[in-house]
Amino acid sequence: MLLVVGIAATLGQVATAAFYSLYQERTVMAQNELAMRKLTHGVVQGLQSVMLAGSADIAQVYADRLKLVPEVLEFRIMRRDGTEAFRDNKTILEVNQRRGDDIFIPREKKDSIKVMDPIDADFQKILSQKAPVSIYATDDKGNRMLTFLAPILNIDVCYKCHGRAEPIRGVMRLTTSLAAVERDILTARQQSLLVLVLSLAGTLLLTGYMFGRTVVRPIEKVTRAMTRISNGDLDHRVAITTHDEIGRMAMNFNRMTEELTETYQGLRLEQDKLTTVIESASEGMVVTNAAGVVVMANTAATRLLGKSLGKIVADGFLSLVDNPELINGCINSGNSITVEYNDRVLRIHALVTRGADDQVTGSLAMIRDITAENRLENDLRHLATVDGLTGLFNRRFLDLTLDTEFHRATRSHDAISVIMFDVDHFKKFNDTYGHDQGDRVLQMVARCLRESLRSFDFPCRYGGEEFVAIMPGLKSLAAQEIAERLRKTVETTAVDGIHVQISLGVASFSELPVGSGASLIEAADAALYEAKEGGRNRVVVAKAAS
Repeated sequence: MLLVVGIAATLGQVATAAFYSLYQERTVMAQNELAMRKLTHGVVQGLQSVMLAGSADIAQVYADRLKLVPEVLEFRIMRRDGTEAFRDNKTILEVNQRRGDDIFIPREKKDSIKVMDPIDADFQKILSQKAPVSIYATDDKGNRMLTFLAPILNIDVCYKCHGRAEPIRGVMRLTTSLAAVERDILTARQQSLLVLVLSLAGTLLLTGYMFGRTVVRPIEKVTRAMTRISNGDLDHRVAITTHDEIGRMAMNFNRMTEELTETYQGLRLEQDKLTTVIESASEGMVVTNAAGVVVMANTAATRLLGKSLGKIVADGFLSLVDNPELINGCINSGNSITVEYNDRVLRIHALVTRGADDQVTGSLAMIRDITAENRLENDLRHLATVDGLTGLFNRRFLDLTLDTEFHRATRSHDAISVIMFDVDHFKKFNDTYGHDQGDRVLQMVARCLRESLRSFDFPCRYGGEEFVAIMPGLKSLAAQEIAERLRKTVETTAVDGIHVQISLGVASFSELPVGSGASLIEAADAALYEAKEGGRNRVVVAKAAS
């Protein structure tokens, strides 16, 4: 600010000094030109007096003496044709002829000196305007000169000798050096510069002193106070010693500090509340800054991940579950992921946080333990698809799976077979041995069914004592072999010393022209009915109608 004030003051002072110097220069030049006018006027008057006295020779001496005046570089009296007067007998002869007498004695020594070209613009200007003309020029050595051209008028007293024809008898040319004038101008400039320097120095010193006392020192106090406050000393205040702008600034600063303190205390309170909420949350939270460095992980996060805060920070955000690609994919897709980690099932939602200007401010990961939920979900899924007594797939699962596998077989032109069977005379068995014993028999049959099928086949309880096996990719001959093996296994397996038998029907999509899984079950059921009609404890394969 002081620099700006100094520059402004300097420019103002320089402008003033320049204006003053220019004014002085113009004044000196004008005074010099005025002196030249007076000098030429006096010379003209003197020449006229000499000429009226009839002393032309004295006029020449008068003109020559003027050339010896200091600072006069040239003095000439010219006729209208530009030649110097008083150097030949031209004018003397014209006057003697006009007067009719030899009043003036001709000169013995005659010189014809051409001073100016009569067509010169300045010369013509004198003749036409009858007013003096000032001409400023510079010689070969760089010295400035002033040439003054003044008309010599033809007045009444001159008519007797020179007639009335020409209003101007001649032109006087006076050239002087401007060296003295320039010395005066240089002296004025030096004096102006000295005054400028002294004035500027005084102005700057006084301005600097007053500025430092009234502005800089108070601002420094406010600056020091701001530094202390920025370092955390919010109780500090600026002393108010004046009621000017600085005092009002200090007062506003103190008010701002008080508001800042209240805001800071409110933020601290809210931060404490937020910290309490975050730390007490059952969900894990991990936060990074814009550079991707982990800056916060709550207690739940360290517990769920089985890592300390230092370990989480060291591993990095993408390695929360030791699989950067997994977390990165979660961020890019915007979907939650479920992962088994440290004997827990965790659901993680990770995202990039952005500010109002859409610039990345950091990343956030929310971690929730869904181990119990996952276990419950699996239990519910198991209950929804598995028969509670036998552990086989239930009727609902059978219908969905058979429909899916049948359509897959038709698309790929592959085979699919089903075995449908039930326990012979099971109602009579229940009546004889009781339902508990009947349940144990059904469990034994289910176990035999699982052991007889391939790992990717589907053993199902159709209902009551009826069972169905879905066997993708298997033709009727292979299905018949499995059915026969199953029949023998059941027949030879005792439950509490009691043996039972089963009847089985086999149907294959590759040999039967059926259009759905339900039709395939109907074909197997028809084959089962045929097995029962044929004496039970046997396998019957469904055949296409001829």
